[in-house]
Amino acid sequence: MTTPQLLEDVISALLLLAPSAAMLSLVLAGVSLRREGTMTFAIGGGFTKWMFWAVVFLTLQPLLSWFTSFGVAVPLPLPSVSPSGIATEWLANFPADVSQFVTNFVVQRMVPTLAAFFVLRAVLDAASGQHPLPSILAAMFLLGTETTYSLLQSYNTGTQYATIDVLDSLWNHLVGTVMPIAAVLALVGAILNFATRKPFLRLVAVSLAMLTVSAIWKLLTSMM
Repeated sequence: MTTPQLLEDVISALLLLAPSAAMLSLVLAGVSLRREGTMTFAIGGGFTKWMFWAVVFLTLQPLLSWFTSFGVAVPLPLPSVSPSGIATEWLANFPADVSQFVTNFVVQRMVPTLAAFFVLRAVLDAASGQHPLPSILAAMFLLGTETTYSLLQSYNTGTQYATIDVLDSLWNHLVGTVMPIAAVLALVGAILNFATRKPFLRLVAVSLAMLTVSAIWKLLTSMM
């Protein structure tokens, strides 16, 4: 039985909306980062869930190619899905319109304003005796939404294992780039705590752990 053209067009439109969904997931990840307190976010919490969905949406077409290996016929040539392949007129421009809305309205206009409110929240947190760093880090993450999206795209191999490849590359980026910076920040916090006669040894230990997290992981895998 031939797949109805309208159904094929709907599937094509949904696949073309996947990059926009990935961008929105990154924005929601930034909001969740502040809600969870940034430095103490839980694995499986809102931030990690939205980051995971951003990776899934970005690698959706290669991921769906697994259905072919399972013996399930895929109704569309997934890698070649494009707006020109949508025959239904009222659906042809819909993915492009949504993409422009997400890019021009959400990412370029709304996200900077949301980041500005987080900066204001940081000032209010400091005024009330709380730590301003969570709000500042959330604002920085939101301002770097497009850069993070481009980074995820550069890790996309386009193969059936693209989702795992992106996650592995993110882990390497986290360990090789983010962790050393976080270790320096932890040392700065330890120095400030020492100067103000507050507990500082925990921050020193955290800094050392961040610098050696890759070695700790290799040690654990070698013990298994």
